[in-house]
Amino acid sequence: MEFEVVKGILVLKMDMIATTALAGLLLVMGYWLRNKVDFFNRFCIPAPVIGGFAFALLALIFKETGVVNFNFTTSLQSPFMIAFFTTVGLGGSLALMKQGGKALLIYLFFCWFISIFQNTFGAALASAFGINPVLGVMAGAVSLEGGHGAAAAFGPTAEALGVKGATAVAIASATFGLIAGGLLGGPVAKFLIEKNHVVVEASKEHFSSFEEAVGGASEETIESKGLIRMMVLVLVVMAIGALVSGKLKVATGFDLPGYVGAMIIAVIFRNINDQFNMLKINMKNIDLMADVSIGMFLTMAMMTLRIWDLYDLALPLISILVLQTIALTFLAVFVLFRLLGKDYDAVVICAGLMGHGLGATPNAVANMGAVCEHYNVMSYKAFLIVPLCGAVLIDLVGLPCIVWFINHFAG
Repeated sequence: MEFEVVKGILVLKMDMIATTALAGLLLVMGYWLRNKVDFFNRFCIPAPVIGGFAFALLALIFKETGVVNFNFTTSLQSPFMIAFFTTVGLGGSLALMKQGGKALLIYLFFCWFISIFQNTFGAALASAFGINPVLGVMAGAVSLEGGHGAAAAFGPTAEALGVKGATAVAIASATFGLIAGGLLGGPVAKFLIEKNHVVVEASKEHFSSFEEAVGGASEETIESKGLIRMMVLVLVVMAIGALVSGKLKVATGFDLPGYVGAMIIAVIFRNINDQFNMLKINMKNIDLMADVSIGMFLTMAMMTLRIWDLYDLALPLISILVLQTIALTFLAVFVLFRLLGKDYDAVVICAGLMGHGLGATPNAVANMGAVCEHYNVMSYKAFLIVPLCGAVLIDLVGLPCIVWFINHFAG
């Protein structure tokens, strides 16, 4: 870590260790602030977003006042990112779809449709506003269904293809989505119940918890040997995914990011392993690695955010996000609710869709929890289907779809 003067401006250059240490400190600060500030907890704002974005605002102030600029070395950001998407893939057991039956299939296919719709709608709106359509994709499924994780992952991919400001747009859109998704779930549910005179009664079918469904049974423990085995599995899948992505680009010219390749290989391995039981996958250890990797990768992405790239895009971006929000609300109320049978479970699931369709799965869970608490009726069906689709299965189509849209419009 050292200071130097570049064009008359003081620049703090931080090496890999210093950058990673700062990210860790900001992540811890984010967790502390989330526990102290009710707003952050209420809207399920992730700790990396809180700590990283706070620093990004500070960096903006320092830049505009000419105090100091920061130069980071984010060499570890990409490995953390790939590790996170690998853990997502290892949770993608297709056999889990049997738990939710017909309703899960309807919801999952609807989510896949939304991922295509949000990208198409965003790109069309961006073109109408006279900005790069890839920025519309960033304000589409990348940041809305994808959340901050996908926003921080795909933003640099788009920028590498020449789309200036893509990361800032994606992160800003994801933040907007978190707040909007947290605000709208309850009102949408209340409207559906009152408008359609829905009987507040949940399905009497038995549904296991989401944790049991994805393999996180209570008897699983976290211990060093098991953690090392799962870490080696993640690293091997990451290496194979990077190899496959590189070979595909050479053979076809299609730019499949390494983290998407790793996720696909992880899904393939998980489903083969489900059939032949080659290796016991401890999901508690996998989830631990997921928490660490997403925390560090997302904090690095947030703290290095160039907020000033949003200056010229503010009005078009807000317009796109407002229209995306209206469109998702319309689809939830007039399409999904009817597809799911217009009952109480459908109401709770629609509240969940508003959460993760605009923000993230924790928003969806918070929305559904608030609805069930208000009416004092728990929808176990919703609590299996929404997290399972929103946190795991949606990415099977959602991420490749994003890759195609970015390559198509950037090309």
